Amino acid sequence: MKALVTGATGFIGGNVVRALLRHGYEVRALVRAGSDRRGLEGLSLEVALGDLRDRGSLRQAMRGCEAVLHVGAAYTLWSRDPAAIYESNVGGTENLLEAAREQGVRRVVHTSSESTIAIARNGCLGSEVGDNSSDQLPGDYKKSKLIAERLARKAAESGLPVVIVNPTTPIGAGDLKPTPTGRIVVDFLRRRLPAYVETGMNFVDVEDVAEGHVLALERGRVGERYLLGHENLSLRQALQILERISGLRAPSLRLPLWLALGAAHLDERLAARLGRPPRIPLAGVKAALKTRYFDCSKAVRELGMPQTPVELAFEKAVRWFRDNGYAS
Repeated sequence: MKALVTGATGFIGGNVVRALLRHGYEVRALVRAGSDRRGLEGLSLEVALGDLRDRGSLRQAMRGCEAVLHVGAAYTLWSRDPAAIYESNVGGTENLLEAAREQGVRRVVHTSSESTIAIARNGCLGSEVGDNSSDQLPGDYKKSKLIAERLARKAAESGLPVVIVNPTTPIGAGDLKPTPTGRIVVDFLRRRLPAYVETGMNFVDVEDVAEGHVLALERGRVGERYLLGHENLSLRQALQILERISGLRAPSLRLPLWLALGAAHLDERLAARLGRPPRIPLAGVKAALKTRYFDCSKAVRELGMPQTPVELAFEKAVRWFRDNGYAS
């Protein structure tokens, strides 16, 4: 079976490509002209030049493909042009779903986000049954992913064979950009984290996330969504893991969230004046106001998703960032 992967040059997308190849699939990668292809070097695949905003290029890329894994998205907590995030994440998803319908694709795996899923209250864990609302989401990236997932669910309801996956917080090797999560590891290694905030999230090995995509393609139920995650950890616990792995001391100073929020507001104003991205993205701090812990057992139970110990994922990330010059 031949599968098209969008976002193939990204952190999750590159790992999805590798997982598909391990499982014997032929892979065609949708790549924008001028994008960084280092993550695909040495892999046996076909490259199709295109853009999510160009439906014609999507139709061309899908020809001869029985499956599409839509991993591509503009993943950023800040942008000088918020409209561009919606053009890629919402408009691009709409274009892809329509092209898949026109080309008669047999299965679409849509990569959403854990942010579309509501946090449970009263000490319970969030799960696939809870829906978030736009007014509860900070930043344009998370809002755009919610709208895009709704488009995917609507397409499934109308007959397109779509399965949705919701990765939590992936960690591991190959985070070229790096992503906002990888930036935490890099900043830790560079001794740029003097303090931490009291928050928590669900972490998962990025290779398990990639395997979850392939399993969703093969075993997922149409119209269902699956949280691809593993271990719930406070940020303090995650930094302590990094301390054990790296030999560097984790910050012991806890910064009140109200103070971090004020600093983010000031930093974004300064960044706008200086014409640079903020060092403390406001959307990221707002997201930290809520601890996002999840029950990810559905993907394990229904798909057979692996659960690599999260500490091993952090080890792979630290080793990769150090070996590739990110830590100096």
